[in-house]
Amino acid sequence: MANEIAHPLVEFPDVSATTELVHIKATPAGAVTVIMNRPARKNAFNADLISALEEAFRTLQGAEGVRVVFLRGAGGAFSAGADLDWMREAVDRTEADNRDDAMQLARMLKALHDLPALTVALVEGGAFGGGGGLVAACDLAIAAQGTSFSFSEARLGLIAATISPYVIQAVGPRTARALFATARTFDAAYAARIGLVSEVVADAAALEAAAHQIASDILACGPVAVAESKRLVDDVYGRVIDHSLLELTAHRIAATRVSEEGQEGVRAFLERRRPAWVA
Repeated sequence: MANEIAHPLVEFPDVSATTELVHIKATPAGAVTVIMNRPARKNAFNADLISALEEAFRTLQGAEGVRVVFLRGAGGAFSAGADLDWMREAVDRTEADNRDDAMQLARMLKALHDLPALTVALVEGGAFGGGGGLVAACDLAIAAQGTSFSFSEARLGLIAATISPYVIQAVGPRTARALFATARTFDAAYAARIGLVSEVVADAAALEAAAHQIASDILACGPVAVAESKRLVDDVYGRVIDHSLLELTAHRIAATRVSEEGQEGVRAFLERRRPAWVA
């Protein structure tokens, strides 16, 4: 598939979630790529795609050796948001049925957010509505120039409720208010300025190169340290810097210093050798 990361890929042995709608590929070192596979619909969400993504993310949470997870869309588009047929069905559903649909999307986004490995959105073409929510739920995002973004729900008389926790965390409350209320379309450069994406690259080839570099960087880091670093940010962000926070951070670094991975990493550095987790 033209949109897959270019280095040699194999089927990930511990993953059973690969379906027609979601493809999962991986390198032996543990760089995993999750590909939304509805290119004819620009990878728009319906109930089946959302379910397949949730299954994929939950499978990866429990899989051995997953070090970094890339998320992208097939066919040169990231995700157009809600599928039109899915939206038509929602019009005639009850509030309770619509709540169940929304909870399915919410669970999928939370499963992505909770992955212990670093998560990276590789964005091209467009990321609209829930597609932008996927971008925000990843730890970082790289976008190709020419990518368009929009949280367009208000144009339909709706709100970006389910994706809001991740978008607000990524761009801040004031910017989120403006984006949600105006439903404006914006480019990759603006997405980078507001923090929705981490880096903008020239084209699809540069997107591949950026993915390679991220994989190289993360595979040099201790896998437990990566997961604990993500948890540290969640536990520290927004807290008052008081004695209890000082104790929490001191406890965390002390625990890593005496951990098996921490001991191996420091000894490898002092002995001028590679740590055990580096192939």
